[in-house]
Amino acid sequence: MSFFDDEPVKKPKPHEIGQDLSLLSVAELEERIGLLRTEIARLEAELKTKGSTKSAAEALFSRN
Repeated sequence: MSFFDDEPVKKPKPHEIGQDLSLLSVAELEERIGLLRTEIARLEAELKTKGSTKSAAEALFSRN
């Protein structure tokens, strides 16, 4: 809680690839792993969607 209500709330720093992990607690590491797993799943879903779109376009424009 801030001393004054109008002070900006400090957001936790997002994970940066390659950052020093030695200062993070076990709970912080586990939280980041969970966030990264969620992000990986989101990226894989987008990749799958783009692959399906590409396959459909290739099938449509195929000259067989």
